[in-house]
Amino acid sequence: IASDGQAFVKFGRAVAKHCPDARCRAELLCAAEHTLTLSSQLGMVARVKAVTADSKSSSELLVSNARNLLQAVLHVLKAAEAACVKGLRQPPPGSEEEGLTAFCMRWRKNLLRHRAEESVSSDRDELGLRRTGARAEPSLTATVQEPSPPTAR
Repeated sequence: IASDGQAFVKFGRAVAKHCPDARCRAELLCAAEHTLTLSSQLGMVARVKAVTADSKSSSELLVSNARNLLQAVLHVLKAAEAACVKGLRQPPPGSEEEGLTAFCMRWRKNLLRHRAEESVSSDRDELGLRRTGARAEPSLTATVQEPSPPTAR
């Protein structure tokens, strides 16, 4: 899990590198650094737990750190979504970031298409306001979020 956190740090930094908006770039870099810190912390806690006797408190600490890392990764993805919506500069051809920005721009295109479809075809209430559709907007965070527990009916 800790090494996966490092991958999201790399993702966040790469998106920030091509983000023309200074505030989005700063937010993304801050989120990436926070994720890096939590990823390193989780790695250390896991290594210590691996060589010490099992205890409930150490297991709880490990789970707590993993949850914190997940929240930090979600923050990176939300900041990346904001940066992608604002638009990204094109990286040099053949660079490592070229595929990443293409992925982000495809996501942005899907989001804009979804919003356009919703604005044209969504139901309206008696005041003329759009009702939210059952189909959720495309989201980068949906790829890593835990599924919500089923609700009792």
